[in-house]
Amino acid sequence: MENIQIVADRTEEILKEKDVQMAYFTVSSSEMREFNVEGGEFSLFRTLYDSDLNITVYKDQKKGVVTINRLEEPAIREAVENGLKSAESGIADPDHGIAPKQEKKVFRQGVYEPDIERFFARSQELMEDVKEQFPKILIHSIVLSHTKYHSVYRNTNGTEFETYSGAYSVSLGFAGHEGEQTTSLCGSEFKTESLEKPFISLGSLKKDLEDAQAQLGPVSLSGKLDGVLILTPQCLSELLYGVISNFVSDHAVLEKTSIWMDKLGKKVADERLTISAAPLDERILCGQRYTQEGFLAENYDVIKNGVLQSFMLSLYVANKTGFERAKNTSYAIVIEGGDMSYEEMIRNVKSGMIVGGFSGGQPSVNGDFSGVAKNGFLIEDGNIKGAVTEVMISGNLSELLNHLVGISKETVADGDKVLPYMAFTDVVIAGK
Repeated sequence: MENIQIVADRTEEILKEKDVQMAYFTVSSSEMREFNVEGGEFSLFRTLYDSDLNITVYKDQKKGVVTINRLEEPAIREAVENGLKSAESGIADPDHGIAPKQEKKVFRQGVYEPDIERFFARSQELMEDVKEQFPKILIHSIVLSHTKYHSVYRNTNGTEFETYSGAYSVSLGFAGHEGEQTTSLCGSEFKTESLEKPFISLGSLKKDLEDAQAQLGPVSLSGKLDGVLILTPQCLSELLYGVISNFVSDHAVLEKTSIWMDKLGKKVADERLTISAAPLDERILCGQRYTQEGFLAENYDVIKNGVLQSFMLSLYVANKTGFERAKNTSYAIVIEGGDMSYEEMIRNVKSGMIVGGFSGGQPSVNGDFSGVAKNGFLIEDGNIKGAVTEVMISGNLSELLNHLVGISKETVADGDKVLPYMAFTDVVIAGK
C-alpha cells in the first residue's frame, strides 16, 4: 500500500505544475477486519484493504471532482487532468471557496490498533448472552468489525490535517421467535472504542432485544387513538433526519423550500428542546474534525431552548444565500436527557403508544409525514398493555417539535449520536 504522505506530496506537486489555484484533496487508506455470524456460527473472517484519493479542483470558478483508488503517479496525474476537464464543462460560480490556511493538526481518535483476540472473545460472549438472556430471540446475522483509517487532507491555501482513527462496530439482525410465531426483522448497531464492557450492554442493544421478544403475540389496534406518542431513540433519529433534511439542510435552504427560512433567532420548538451538532462530544466516536473545505470543526446548537440558532450549511451554500456557514457538516446529533425517567414518562400517559421504528416515505416539503409504526406498544393508564401491529402514524414534523410532552433522563449513545426517549402529542395514531 502506498505511503499516503508521499501520495499527498505528489498530488500537491502536480496541482502546482498544472497551475491549479484552488483545490483540496484527501488521501486515505483503511483496513477492516470483519467477523460474520450466520445461524449461530462464525461463517467468515476477512481483512479488507482500501485506499483512495479524492480531489476537488476549481478552474475559472468552475468545480471538478474526481476519485481514484490507484495511487501511482500516472494515475494521480490523470486524475488531476480529468478533474480540470470536469471543471471546464461546469458552470462558473463565484460562491465556490475553501478555507484560509489553518494550523497543521494531527488527529488521533478511537482505537487505531485492534485487540483481535479480545474482540473475538467479546463476540462469542455476545452470542452466549443473547442465547441465555433472550431465549425467544432468533439471530439472523451479526457483523462485527474493526476499521482503522489513516488520511491526509490538504488544500491549496496550505492547510494540512492528518487523521488516525479506529473503532469497533457491531451490527445485529434478529427477530422474536416462538413456535410458529415470528416477529418482523429488527436491528441494532453501535460503535465502541473499548472492549471493557460486554457488547450486550452497549448502545440500545439489550432494550432492542427485549422489545423484539415482547413483540411476540401482538394485537391489532382498531380505530384512531388520541394520545401520546413516545419515540425511542432509534425512531427519534429517523424523524430528526427528516427535520434536518426538510428545514435546515443545504438543499432546503438553497432551494428555499424550508418553512424555517425566516425563523433564525425565533422559536421553532418547545423551549425544553436543544439539538446540537456535536462531533467533538466525547460520546461521539471518531467524529468530524474538519470540513471538506478545510475549516476546523466545532460543536454548535441547531436549536437551543426551542430557538433556531443555525442552518446546517456548507461554505458554498452560505456564500450563495448569505446565511452563516455551519461550524461543522456532520450529523453527530446530541440531545441531552431531560427531567423524567423513561418509566415515569410511560406512567404519565393515559393513552398512547411507544414506537420503536418508522417505515414511510420522505416527509413532504412542509414536514407532513405518514407511515407504519414499527415495534409498537400500546399504553393505557400508565401501563404497557402489549405489542400492537398494523398501526399508522401521521403528523407534521414542525408541529411535532412544538408539542413536546417530555424528554427522558436516559439517553442512548451508539457512537454516532446521543438521543433520549421523547414524548409528543398531536400525532394521529390509527389502527385498522
